[in-house]
Amino acid sequence: MSAGASSGGGSAEALRRHDLVLIAGGGTGGHTSPGLAVAALLSARGVGCAWIGSRSGIEASRAPAAGIAYHAIPTGKLRRAVAWQNVVDLLVNVPAGMVAAFRALGRLRPRIVFATGGYVAVPVMLAAAARSIPIVLHEQTLVPGLANRLGAPLARRVGVTFAASAHHFPAQKVVVTGNPLRPELRGGSPHDAVERFGLDAALPLVYVTGGAQGAQRINRAVGDALASLLERAQVIHQCGDNPSTGDRQWLEARRVALPAALRARYTIVPYVGAELAGIYAATALLVARAGAGTLNECCQLGLPALYIPLPGTRGDEQTLNARLVERAGGAVVLPQVELTPARLLAAIGALLANPRRLKDMGARAMTLAVPDADARLVSLLTEVWR
Repeated sequence: MSAGASSGGGSAEALRRHDLVLIAGGGTGGHTSPGLAVAALLSARGVGCAWIGSRSGIEASRAPAAGIAYHAIPTGKLRRAVAWQNVVDLLVNVPAGMVAAFRALGRLRPRIVFATGGYVAVPVMLAAAARSIPIVLHEQTLVPGLANRLGAPLARRVGVTFAASAHHFPAQKVVVTGNPLRPELRGGSPHDAVERFGLDAALPLVYVTGGAQGAQRINRAVGDALASLLERAQVIHQCGDNPSTGDRQWLEARRVALPAALRARYTIVPYVGAELAGIYAATALLVARAGAGTLNECCQLGLPALYIPLPGTRGDEQTLNARLVERAGGAVVLPQVELTPARLLAAIGALLANPRRLKDMGARAMTLAVPDADARLVSLLTEVWR
């Protein structure tokens, strides 16, 4: 196993303006952010990028917003539960996606495919292999997803975030690259969040997030603990806007019922975009799921976190992610089975009562990050296409 990839400037000599890197992957922020970070660095070096993704995943909005040419293809996924959708996806959507990807690669003629995982990456990798286009994979989590396990035999190299996950792939292909951070999240100013959300700069900020769709168990626990929580902190709560749970409306009603002084300390947002950099800069403690994207952002930025991993994911990957940071001293883990409003309030209160511990947690979380992960991945791409 290679220990890493060089981040030196020499790799730029192999990159030419007419070269094109094709990024494939998405579905979640964790699969999308590495592609955005690598695309930003490639663009700065004069190399063009295009992206093949799904029609409705998070990448469908984020990639075009970053100025990346975007091509949507039909997608299908293999669900662990027995479902009729599996038959439709395997017999219709996956083959249709591969045909569309094969045609797109023929038009775009990329030098290399950078696959970041998610079910949309599979047909692209199969099409790339059929066209003899080299593939580099990137794995964000400790436990590889199905897409990357299927794609690994087709790839020339596999970049992994953590050395502990390397054994899942052929040793001769693995390079420890880390997981890159989207550049727009660096250098955020607390002042931006204070101004945008009317925060009190003297009061600690707790940022609660369950991912783009929100997390109902976290939303409900926070809502039930709201009055007591707001007596000791202010809260920005990214709750999603899932009509099937009604969490946003329920939280809004809880907010309206608060005394005016506490109501001013509670901000509900369904989704966070460009303002995230300022929120992170102002945050004293993050309360979140432990998906690869969120965990990487916390480690890169030195944010102390209280993780409530989503149970039931394949290989229980979120718990493994969170426990890794906890062992390093950068987070506290509260299993969902133990989540109650009282337990949540006690855990947040204990952490906010010890600012020195929070500072130390942030520093320890940063020890797991690879600050130049984007440059390492670009070097890996260059190595493969030479």
